[in-house]
Parts: sequence; structure tokens; C-alpha cells
Amino acid sequence: FRGFHVRFQDVARGGIRIVRSRNREAYSINQRTLFDENYSLASTQHRKNKDIPEGGSKGTILLNPDAQEKSFVAFEKYVDAMLDLLLTGQSPGIKDRLVDRLGRNEILFFGPDEGTAGFMDWASQHARKRGAPFWKAFTTGKSQHLGGIPHDTYGMTTRSVHQYVLGIIRQLGLDEAACSKFQTGGPDGDLGSNEIKISCDRTVAVVDGSGVLCDPLGIDRAELTRLASERQMIQNFDLTKLGPQGFRVLVDDFQVTLPDGTLVQDGLSFRNTFHLNKMAAADFFVPCGGRPESIDINNVGTLFEDDGSTRFKYVVEGANLFFTQDARLRLEKAGVHLFKDASANKGGVTSSSLEVLAALSFDDGEFGRLMCRQEDGSLPAFYQEYVADVQKAIEANAAREFECLWNESKRTGKPKSILSDDLSVAIVELRKSLESTNLWDDLPLRHLVMREALPARLLKELGIDVILERVPQNYLKAIFGAYLASHFVYEYGTEPGQFAFFEYMSKYRAKAETTN
Repeated sequence: FRGFHVRFQDVARGGIRIVRSRNREAYSINQRTLFDENYSLASTQHRKNKDIPEGGSKGTILLNPDAQEKSFVAFEKYVDAMLDLLLTGQSPGIKDRLVDRLGRNEILFFGPDEGTAGFMDWASQHARKRGAPFWKAFTTGKSQHLGGIPHDTYGMTTRSVHQYVLGIIRQLGLDEAACSKFQTGGPDGDLGSNEIKISCDRTVAVVDGSGVLCDPLGIDRAELTRLASERQMIQNFDLTKLGPQGFRVLVDDFQVTLPDGTLVQDGLSFRNTFHLNKMAAADFFVPCGGRPESIDINNVGTLFEDDGSTRFKYVVEGANLFFTQDARLRLEKAGVHLFKDASANKGGVTSSSLEVLAALSFDDGEFGRLMCRQEDGSLPAFYQEYVADVQKAIEANAAREFECLWNESKRTGKPKSILSDDLSVAIVELRKSLESTNLWDDLPLRHLVMREALPARLLKELGIDVILERVPQNYLKAIFGAYLASHFVYEYGTEPGQFAFFEYMSKYRAKAETTN
């Protein structure tokens, strides 16, 4: 195989992706574009990680043409190679020690990506065998018996997405129960099922892998919730619960006549293009699944009615890259309130970051007792309380970013899709600038910021002094910088006044003096 790893910050986290090739021609293309793809993925992740201490990173493993079925073997070798670089002088089978020219300990965190979701447990345990002191935090996306916090079980990504829905409702004085919604990504998926369970709107259409379910009067909420709880596709929906104008078309169906007389020739084509169909109309559109760039500049016109109005008033992009940027801007120009994926669906990265923090804070015994599923199948009380803290942090970060984007859009007239990128750049740049300041050396300020930034349940369990002693200093500094930078930008916007940061830090210093 051929592999790369790119990071944009000393402390960084991102997924490791397996890249497969259908034939030698595809391999040749993948080989030429591998580093560029890796770099772009890491850069995008860096902007998405704006609220958390880890910068963005990404790893890619391009399988050789004759090794397409050996993804795990390639992953094993990739992880070993990375550990060789991270653990100075501890490479099995190597006679001469690797030369360390950096002169300090490094930490990298891996997460699941395409083709590696089932490998995270092994990587964590292998790092432990290799003697890595950070083995507990080396990977996220682990099983609960190894201290992992599964995003789908606790609806981590959905909690962020739904805060944007609630923000729009709050700002415009809407009643969620009276709002109609169209959703791609069904009750069988992570985002789709949790969006159904967390909301109380009038969902009029759902598209998933099995087909299209639509009821203009609103799909029966109880039946939809049953499917979401059981993670079943809409093909299992009880059709007796549909209204007179409701219908279900499955991908294997042919020649189906809808209640309004429309003839559907082919269920698969109908499903694949239903998001462009005039029947897919609602107040809210919340994509929770679907192919990247499903709506681009060439087909975005189908979302407009003949009178120039749009079929959706509000869009919250839960699925990654469902819209292209050109399509987003076209809709925003027409008056649609649209929040893009990089802002809306960041809950998962926050959850993974706090999973890493717990792993770095506890010793091995505490970690097994407090963060891992026990032999009797139970989850420790601390784990459940810590997960609740993680959920609160996700919702608070999403609400802060929503308010900032909403207010900045009103103030500047800029599209929210552009402001979302501006916000990420502003936070990342400020974090970088803070690295060269002496703010960290101010002990009262350090303690105040860390008490605010760290989860309450973790502080209660260990205390601030133990956490500051155990967690690597470069990671603590990253928490410190990320917290100050994100909160400043969310409060003062992307174009703060000349003395805004001085004013912001003056409040903190005054509070630190009072507290200490």
C-alpha cells in the first residue's frame, strides 16, 4: 500500500481512510491524487475542529491493485509505522534507534473513516502492547467496553444539527409542531433515526435506501418513531397509518400510480431524484443522508416554483456536502435560511474530543472502572453522567455558533454559507496567534479558563490539579487556546473591533483575580 498522514496542528485528530481501486486505471488515478485528497480532507477537518483542542488531520491508505481485499493488513502496517515515529526507539525488529530530531513527545489521535470503522479497537489495543502511554486515547470510535462513546447511540451529531432547527424556530417565533419537514436519510440510519426521535415537527416526506415515504398531511409520528427506535427502513412502515394523499414507493417498484394520478415508472429513479421533485416541499429541509453534491448549480433550479419562490424556507445541512457551495448561495440569495454542514453537524467531533480528554485524564484502573462497560454489561454511573456533559457541550457550542452566524448575517448581509467559512478561519487563526502569547503562563487565568472549558463531571471526579498534572501540556494548551478563541469569535463576530480582544481578556483577568 501507499499511505500519507497530514495534520495542521501539533495536537491533531482525524480519520484514517482506506482507498480502493476498481482496476489498474483507477489505481493510477488514485495514486496521482492521493496526497492532494489527503491534504484537502485534513484542511477541511481543521476548519471543522474549530471548537476543540485537536487540529485537523487525515490519513489515507491506498491499497495496491493486488491487495484490494487486504485492508486490515494494510491498516496494521500503517498504524505500526505511525507508532514507530511516535514512540522513539521502540520499533520491534529494528536494530538502530530512530533518530528523534523533534525533542519532545508527540500525540496523534486516529478516528474511523471509510473502510476502517471496525479497526479502532485493534489500534487502541495494539498501541497498548507497543507501550504507548496514550493508548486509551489513540483512537476514537471504539467499543464501549474500551471506553468509546458511540455517536449514534447518543445522537451526538443530531444534537448539533437540531440546535440549528431550534435556533431558526426561536428567532422567527415559529411553532415546531406546526412546521413541515422533508428529510433524506431514513429511520434506519444514525442521523435520520435520531432526527426523528429528537424532533416534534410535521414530517411530510422521508427518503431512505428502500424508497420514498410521503404524506402531505404529515407522516404518522408514532409509527415513524417506532421505525427509528428499531432502526428499520420505511419499507417496514404500516401503510394503514398513511392519510388519503399519502404513498410509499420502494426502489423495486414499477408502474405505481400515486393518489394524485401521477404514474411512477421506476421506483429506483423516483427515489434517487425525489429531493428534486415538486412533491418534496416543506418549511424545513434537513438532509440526514444522501450522496455528496446531490444538489448543485445545475439542478438547484428545480427547488424553485414557477413564481420564483422556493420549495423550502429553511435548510439545515446534516449530511456532509449534500449541497455544493454555488447551490447554497443561489438558495440564500432567494431568501432561504441555510446553514451548511461544517457548522451544523460538528457534534460528532466534539464528542470524540471529550472522549479523548477522559482517556488522557484517567489512569488505567480509573479508566476501566469509570469509562468502560463492565463485565455484567452495565455502564458505570460516571460514564452516563459524563455522556450527559458531552451532550450539553455539543448543544451549547452549536447554539453559540448559530447565534453568531444569524447576527453576523443580519449585520453584514453576507450569506451564512460564506460566514460559516469566515468563522472557522477567524477561530483557527486566533488560536494560532494565541500560541505565541504568554496568556498560558498566567496561573489564575489558566485555572479559570480550564475550569470553564473542562466538563463539570470530570472536574468533580478528579479536580483541576490532577487533570493539569496528568494531561499532556501541549493538549492542555490546545484546550486553553481553542476555548478562548471560539468563545471570543462567537461573542464578537468575524470582524471584531481593534480593542475587542483586549476588552474580552480584561473581563477574564478581572474574573480570575476575583476567583483566585
